[in-house]
Amino acid sequence: MEKVKCLIIGSGPAGYTAALYASRAGLAPVLYEGMQPGGQLTTTTEIENFPGYPNGVDANVMMGEFRAQAERFGADIRFGSVTDVDFSGSNHIVTIDDDAKIEAESVIIATGASAKYLGLESETRLRGMGVSACATCDGFFYRGKVVAVVGGGDTACEEASYLAGLCSKVYMIVRRNVLRASEAMQQRVKNTPNIEILWETQTEEVLSDAMGVNGARLVRKSGEKFDIAIDGFFLAIGHHPNSDLFKTYVETDDQGYIKVRTGSQATNVPGVFAAGDVCDPRYRQAIVAAGSGCKAAMDAEKYLMEK
Repeated sequence: MEKVKCLIIGSGPAGYTAALYASRAGLAPVLYEGMQPGGQLTTTTEIENFPGYPNGVDANVMMGEFRAQAERFGADIRFGSVTDVDFSGSNHIVTIDDDAKIEAESVIIATGASAKYLGLESETRLRGMGVSACATCDGFFYRGKVVAVVGGGDTACEEASYLAGLCSKVYMIVRRNVLRASEAMQQRVKNTPNIEILWETQTEEVLSDAMGVNGARLVRKSGEKFDIAIDGFFLAIGHHPNSDLFKTYVETDDQGYIKVRTGSQATNVPGVFAAGDVCDPRYRQAIVAAGSGCKAAMDAEKYLMEK
């Protein structure tokens, strides 16, 4: 069985940054990228809010640079997925692709969170071409345009309010006849003149032309169907943290986000740390994930020194 000092699971901003810091600390980290090298960030296009890129940068290019920097300092980055873990002992046993096993003195979980989608074929096909699950990431591209936000909770209201400051009009597509958001967020949305709430309405199809999204076909509870003209379609119906594999050992909150100790990235399991969106239900930003990856690597280094 292969033995390593530090194993990193996941390859978004958190995982790659953890690999960079762990490498420089002499931990000889091994990182498994999972099924989506670069993480959820690679499903978007241009990144304009990450420091150091004044003219913006393609998400895949940026993640490639993160990877290359970690490799420059010796990180062993491999393609493969973790399919099982055993955190019951002093060292941790991790299974790769239902086959190879690795014994790790420390583990950093950086598996991210997956945005929830409606499951429409057109929605999947148009991701990155007008369909987005992050208004903070992509809203700038729709300045002065018309967009729609799907959802009725706090996240949807926050996204709609943010977009209303950029866009000429924001539709909120709400399947119920009430919002699930806090009263304060409801009032903010209802008092914003360029937000229109479409009650008891669901999306049947995202419409497009050669340039990308140009509309949505909606259906009311009554069965009436109608189209709206939009330039962007934003999902705000929640995220699912990719933590199911670890729940037998690692504490999570009621949404599945891994709990970390205040002031660190340590979980309840000695030697197991978490970074990025898998433990962040609030911010879900690349810069925050990268910072937590740095912290996780430094925490792992300290743990191994004291072990």
